[in-house]
Amino acid sequence: MTIEVKVPVLPESVADAVIASWHKAAGDRVRRDETLVDLETDKVILEVPAISDGVITEIRFGQGETVNAEQVIALIDDTVVADTAVESAAVARTAASVKTAQTEHSLDETPAISPSARRLLAEHAIDPTRVEGSGKHGTVLKEDVLKYIENAPTAAGGRTPVAPATPPVSKHVKKSTPIEAPAIPDVGQRIEKRVPMTRLRARIAERLLQAQHDAAILTTFNEVNMQPVMDLRARYREKFEKEFGVKLGFMSFFVKAALEALKKFPAVNASIDGSDIVYHGYYDIGVAVSGPAGLVVPVLRNVEDMSVAEIEKSIIGYAEKAAGNALSIEDISGGTFTISNGGVFGSMLSTPILNPPQSAILGMHSIKQRPMVVDGDIVALPVMYLALSYDHRIIDGREAVQFLVTIRDMLEDPSRMLLGI
Repeated sequence: MTIEVKVPVLPESVADAVIASWHKAAGDRVRRDETLVDLETDKVILEVPAISDGVITEIRFGQGETVNAEQVIALIDDTVVADTAVESAAVARTAASVKTAQTEHSLDETPAISPSARRLLAEHAIDPTRVEGSGKHGTVLKEDVLKYIENAPTAAGGRTPVAPATPPVSKHVKKSTPIEAPAIPDVGQRIEKRVPMTRLRARIAERLLQAQHDAAILTTFNEVNMQPVMDLRARYREKFEKEFGVKLGFMSFFVKAALEALKKFPAVNASIDGSDIVYHGYYDIGVAVSGPAGLVVPVLRNVEDMSVAEIEKSIIGYAEKAAGNALSIEDISGGTFTISNGGVFGSMLSTPILNPPQSAILGMHSIKQRPMVVDGDIVALPVMYLALSYDHRIIDGREAVQFLVTIRDMLEDPSRMLLGI
């Protein structure tokens, strides 16, 4: 029987996708849940797994070609059983590991495994229960398996190297030249190299222009003495990490401070829809992180119900998923407010651009020792400049300034966040 491999149903905001890379070629044997192809949308990379064992008989679109939702991109003949010795042995060992794990643990305790991670586990005959998952609800991701393989000691006491898999080229797949960063020319040469934008980069450019065109963007600035937060982190860092298994970073303080400020100034948490202002009765804060293909903004949902430890764990999880191109559409959809930290790249001051349809974004920057006047004396203190860009159509200047002052006050006296004052 011939099985059709189709492009998954895409969200309303995603019109189409581009074939990023094929992991298999025509004539290759495949296993159920094994990743066949990566699709690049203007938001995330989607993995398309095989829905049946069999052999790929046809690949209809090559790398770089555009496809639409539910379009057939390949065919699988499920009457051919994959029976190569190496594959069978690997699958058998993995199946035995899973069976042993299920005997020792209940089904509820067995972690979920992404298709790409499942393929790596089978290839390297790894017991799934030995790999700690960093995805949602402990899901084992591809990068978790790669990390386990890299850190697993070999018989000789060294490390197990991981070589990137190179899929075979099919005659049905159109070859394309990989996009490489242009080399730096010698002095005196005038060399140019033209490369197409990735879908994600093109979408980022489109949204930035849209934000500047559709909103009346202004930016207000302030500075905050970070010494109280730094003292608090130093005092409880070890105990916090021991108790919750995650480091106490700076971002959770900013998320909590932003939450309190958003409660006081609802317009900053609102958005414009046509001629209406939509006030959101929840607080979904996006935290901008950098991925291989560009900046993405995964969303912390219902921050009002999250503890500091939960915020830190969620941010770390999103950062790891972004690094491995494993963010889902749901991870980056929505959001009522955004925080961007240019300080991790050394930025001293910037004017962040809105993330539509949101009405405001907070920009964090690097912490530097700067002179401040305290009780009439000039003192060197760790200072961060803050920037709030906002849509002046919905947020007045007074509200924007007071919002940023509230965040400053919360950070300079963190106990206020606990007391809600």
